[in-house]
Amino acid sequence: MSPAHTTRSLRRLLLAHELTLLLLIIVTGALGYAWGYFWQQTSDESVRLNELAYTAQRIRSDLFRQIKEVTLARLMEDPAAMRLYRRYSRRIDQQFNTLRQNSQTRSEGMAIQELQLAYRVIQKDMNAIFADPYLINRTVRMRILNPSYEKQMVGGFEKAFSGLDEVLETKHAKLHQRRELWSRLAPLLMPVPVLLAAALVLKSRRSVQRGFVRPMAELLEGAKQIREGNLRYQVPVRGAAEVANLAEALNQMARDLAQSRDALVDKEKQAALGSLVPVVAHNVRNPLASIRASAQLLEHAEGPKEISEIKHDLIQTVDRLGRWINALVSYLHPLQAHFVRKDPRAVLDAVLGLLSPKLEQKRLRIEKQGWEMEHELLMDVDLTEQALYGLLSNAIDASPPSAQIVLSLRQGDTAVEIWIEDEGPGMPFQPQPSELTPGPSSKRFGTGLGIPVAYKIFRAHGWELRFMQRACGGNRVVVEARPKVEP
Repeated sequence: MSPAHTTRSLRRLLLAHELTLLLLIIVTGALGYAWGYFWQQTSDESVRLNELAYTAQRIRSDLFRQIKEVTLARLMEDPAAMRLYRRYSRRIDQQFNTLRQNSQTRSEGMAIQELQLAYRVIQKDMNAIFADPYLINRTVRMRILNPSYEKQMVGGFEKAFSGLDEVLETKHAKLHQRRELWSRLAPLLMPVPVLLAAALVLKSRRSVQRGFVRPMAELLEGAKQIREGNLRYQVPVRGAAEVANLAEALNQMARDLAQSRDALVDKEKQAALGSLVPVVAHNVRNPLASIRASAQLLEHAEGPKEISEIKHDLIQTVDRLGRWINALVSYLHPLQAHFVRKDPRAVLDAVLGLLSPKLEQKRLRIEKQGWEMEHELLMDVDLTEQALYGLLSNAIDASPPSAQIVLSLRQGDTAVEIWIEDEGPGMPFQPQPSELTPGPSSKRFGTGLGIPVAYKIFRAHGWELRFMQRACGGNRVVVEARPKVEP
């Protein structure tokens, strides 16, 4: 087995095919996971940044409301001013805690710390307003009522708030850039799994085709060729190791069968020659002996009439020997059957037409039975005529003058049967399909090969030929014409 013509084993081939599909699933899953992870991360980051911005905005809003409401309540010397101030302070401190908890980067932490320090400065000024819980002096009152006081108080806070807002805007911008980048890459990345899948499937398909499908097709073709008798056909040894081993085993089997067939054919030829030689010797030796005896009589012939009779006997003997040799050659020649659908009644009528002179000469009657039945059989018309001609001719030769021959068509269980029945003495022997040795016969002009030829022709049709004695005397020939599948 040539390694160049074989690939890895079928198990490894299938494993590679499965790994290819698994790789395709992994790549597709990885791309899908990366895509989902990115969108999850960007979504979470966007929500976090928006939460930071919203919390910072709430701190700023609560701070302005604290300044306005608390300072106004303090000027009005409202006893609830301190309670209102403390409530706003607690709320703002909670919001600063939320900011610190949601921050994740150093820049965010620094910006939040700056904002909280600015708030502490404002808170210190606010505490000064409440330094005297019973009375606000004139200077403090004038300071609170001054419009520029609020701007001075929250100026540092606004600057820190702008710093935090700038940090958040910068992060939003980067996040937006990442989204745009992924959006631009999406049309390029989405076809990647499809292209990769196509490439892997094509590669896997090519590998399976080369390693299994094509070698199996060649293996089946080789099995078909061998089944049809072409034992010289060699299956190409290639593909997966198991398929290549099977091809090599099939080739070895074909070689072994070819050797066995050749040996069997030689043996059958020897056996055929062994059975043919006595037949040839018998059918040639007797005419030669007759010719030799006639030739010896010529030496002692006394007149032209006797010479003419001896000459006539010599010609008849030579003609009989020639007919037998021609019949033997015809029997040994392979049959080339050409099957067509034909009604057996038409074939039998044609044979009776050819034999009508012999029938008239012996004044024989033909009784047809079952001629009303319509049948069509697949047959070679010429060969079937030849076989039936020989069988009917034998029946005519065996029948006494003015006798009757019954020709019947019968429908059997699995076949159409053709019966030929005569009123002769019956056959003194039982013919065998493969027997060429002629049996006892009183015919002067027969070759003794009519029955073997009929056996051979009907065997080529898949039919059966049987001989039997009639209870009332005479012989019965039955041809079982089984239906043959049309080629």
